[in-house]
Amino acid sequence: MRKKLERIWTQQLQALPESGMGYQRVDLVMADGRELKDALVFNAEEVELPEEFLQVDISDIRLHPSPSWPD
Repeated sequence: MRKKLERIWTQQLQALPESGMGYQRVDLVMADGRELKDALVFNAEEVELPEEFLQVDISDIRLHPSPSWPD
């Protein structure tokens, strides 16, 4: 399910490169301490989340490492 991101996250993502046309692959840290790897964010505004993450605030968003990035 998709969730609209808070403005702070949208602004942060707008400053980062896209993973593809109109989307970014991100890793999320949730306010309850759980992490979600390789989630999709569309147009820096909406994130695709499993239902169990929908009601939890996001505490950090980072771009998911691209397979072509060096270690």
